[in-house]
Amino acid sequence: MSNRPANVSRETTSRVPGMLDSGGLEGDEFAKTAFGNISAAETPIAAEAHRASQVLHPGSLNLPKPREQRIITIANQKGGVGKTTTAVNLAAALALQGMTVLVIDLDPQGNASTALGVEHHSGVPSSYELLIGEISVQDAIQRSPHNERLLCIPATIDLAGAEIELVSMVAREGRLKAAIQEANLAGYDIDYVMIDCPPSLGLLTVNAMVAAKEVMIPIQCEYYALEGVGQLLRNIGLVQAHLNPELHVSTVVLTMYDGRTKLADQVAEEVRGHFGDAVLRSVIPRSVKVSEAPGYGMTVLDYDPGSRGAMSYLDAGREIAARSALVQSRATPGQEGAAVGTAGAAQERGR
Repeated sequence: MSNRPANVSRETTSRVPGMLDSGGLEGDEFAKTAFGNISAAETPIAAEAHRASQVLHPGSLNLPKPREQRIITIANQKGGVGKTTTAVNLAAALALQGMTVLVIDLDPQGNASTALGVEHHSGVPSSYELLIGEISVQDAIQRSPHNERLLCIPATIDLAGAEIELVSMVAREGRLKAAIQEANLAGYDIDYVMIDCPPSLGLLTVNAMVAAKEVMIPIQCEYYALEGVGQLLRNIGLVQAHLNPELHVSTVVLTMYDGRTKLADQVAEEVRGHFGDAVLRSVIPRSVKVSEAPGYGMTVLDYDPGSRGAMSYLDAGREIAARSALVQSRATPGQEGAAVGTAGAAQERGR
């Protein structure tokens, strides 16, 4: 029997601007790259129906595997930007399309663990025990009941005290990186590791940044969208300079887009102007289904796979996978410093 709640509707509203951006590809070339063998002559409704069918029949989806495992930290100390929602739904979108994805929940609230449907009550092997060295990565991994390719290291309430315990530990900033490097994950064949951080810039977030090569920043399409991003980028720059020279901002995701407002378009334009190609062309719309899904222990791709939210995360996942070769070959030093200046300028103009 399906775990999907009964009487879940299928949202069939039109797509938000930007989600069908070709990125330089034209006609059938873009259609085949993004949506399979859909002719450019077909209507948007036909393309939408085809993509919804792909979500409902995941065996038809296959993304190119990255040449090496990608470890991505999803961070933004500003709360309410869709950070955890972005982490779990992008992970689910990649897993649905043939990738094996491990989500490491470093937020003591455990919302990512809830959305992936894994146990995370006190006493369950979790990221807390992993950080303090009591268990290995293999001991903490659980499979999501919704997709065998979707793995999770959950967070429990015990993680709330981890920052205090880490202060006195040797190499406190590199505990997570060491645990990942020591793990023998060959049996899992993991393509992506996504680390969900708490909405702060403490030791848990620093551990995530030291363990990863890439940072993904979700930014909501609302007023003061860039507030706090400058400080985040300065911290990324410090980690890059002193602890992890390979760290760089690879991806910016626009979330909570409301096409009915001019503000959303203005924010999207400003963010794209400052972060350039790092911003995904796919945007995540404000969606009731996306908000409802965690209450059922699901991602939106499991809860309502035909919804706008599910389609947008599917698009974003395909775009992230398509960028793998470029991202892994380009980690530009000093990228963060330039972004700090533009983000700071944006905040000044908004005041």
